Amino acid sequence: MRLLIVEDEKRLALSLAKGLTAEGYAVDVVHDGREGLYRASEGSYDLVILDIMLPGMNGYRVCAALRAAGQEVPILMLTAKDGEYDEAEGLDTGADDYLTKPFSYVVLVARVKALLRRGGQGGGASPVHVHGDLKVDTAARRVFLGDAEVALTTKEFAVLEQLVTRAGEVVSKAQILEHVWDFAYEGDPNIVEVYISTLRRKLRAGLIVTVRGAGYRLEKQR
Repeated sequence: MRLLIVEDEKRLALSLAKGLTAEGYAVDVVHDGREGLYRASEGSYDLVILDIMLPGMNGYRVCAALRAAGQEVPILMLTAKDGEYDEAEGLDTGADDYLTKPFSYVVLVARVKALLRRGGQGGGASPVHVHGDLKVDTAARRVFLGDAEVALTTKEFAVLEQLVTRAGEVVSKAQILEHVWDFAYEGDPNIVEVYISTLRRKLRAGLIVTVRGAGYRLEKQR
């Protein structure tokens, strides 16, 4: 899943990005409210972590503008302020949750995961994807092949998640790079092929099909 951090305290923003990347998320960081609104408006994020006190445009206005435009991405607001009025204002503008600085990193990760589970299940969608004898639980981040659980690294799971949530469709290498790594990834794009090869070895060779010149497809099984 891909997260956007909009936070002008650069040390905090980069620390959060490093920690969340280690949790298996792709993370982009911006330090300005207007840039945050522009990025979030693209609609390619699963969650936005949004500071209130920002240059260019404060978090309240960014959140309100996103909701007015019909963006339903989960928003976790951060602020150094503390008071019922500030929390109420943040929630009134459409934020899904609110965290006051200083906060525990463990608490932030728990809030992020809870919001992602809530967002992923909107409209009755199930976090458990079953394809033949393959079962992928995107909420618990567990994979089963038949009755046996398959151990995957965070990146392996993230690649599989991109395929399983769009089973039967072709997912391009660029799409996998963008969502599993991040917007600014400048490494070797063939890293995707390495992870696809590993997944085939851990799961089953014919489960992930290469569509030449287009990407990869997780075959639906009856």
